[in-house]
Amino acid sequence: MIFTSFTKALAQMGDPRFRRVLILGVALTLALLFAIYVAVLLSISWLTGDAVTLPLLGEVRWMDDLLGWTSLIAMLVMSVFLMVPVASAITGFFLDDVAAAVEARHYPDLPPVPRMPWMDTLRDTLGFLGVLIGVNLLALVLYIALPFGAFAIFWALNGYLLGREYFQLAAMRRLGRAGAQELRRRHWLRVWGAGVLMAIPLSIPLLNLVIPILGAATFTHLVHALRPDRGRTG
Repeated sequence: MIFTSFTKALAQMGDPRFRRVLILGVALTLALLFAIYVAVLLSISWLTGDAVTLPLLGEVRWMDDLLGWTSLIAMLVMSVFLMVPVASAITGFFLDDVAAAVEARHYPDLPPVPRMPWMDTLRDTLGFLGVLIGVNLLALVLYIALPFGAFAIFWALNGYLLGREYFQLAAMRRLGRAGAQELRRRHWLRVWGAGVLMAIPLSIPLLNLVIPILGAATFTHLVHALRPDRGRTG
């Protein structure tokens, strides 16, 4: 069911309506990554001064690095660790648009639904993002204590959190908050598995740029596949 949902999402990349959202999502993802990268460099510069001498590297000037080609490489490397919170933030901006494009293509008999109120979406997105960052900061102890299993722990933990967020937001459009929570609890293992399969490619530079939008489409399909009334969803 999970792989079928992902295959359907992948096959829709040629749809103009879906492709537009995908391009906007990639652009916003790059913008968020660059903003975080700039914030990190400026923080280091404020703490250490304009330049610092490092073993083997010699003198490093933070602002030169910010404006140089090395910034692209540094940003791609940082994306391995930063794409999980970035993906969490992306859901609030684009999940409604992605879900609408998916439903127009695959579930045309469904009645239209109003967009989620912006303040509700912002509240849920910031809440999930706070939990995601807080749990990962606590998990740093495990990453350090079990370095060989760090990636497995990272994927399992963030797969659970991302699956919970994406499924909840996708299901709320049709089922409401209480209905979405009930459906997620009933199928928590599938939701976790789908989240892990999303978290793994988020750790691969460049590929991770398209995963937030593809993930939103995949979870939209998954919600419709798991709904009790799925026989009436097209």
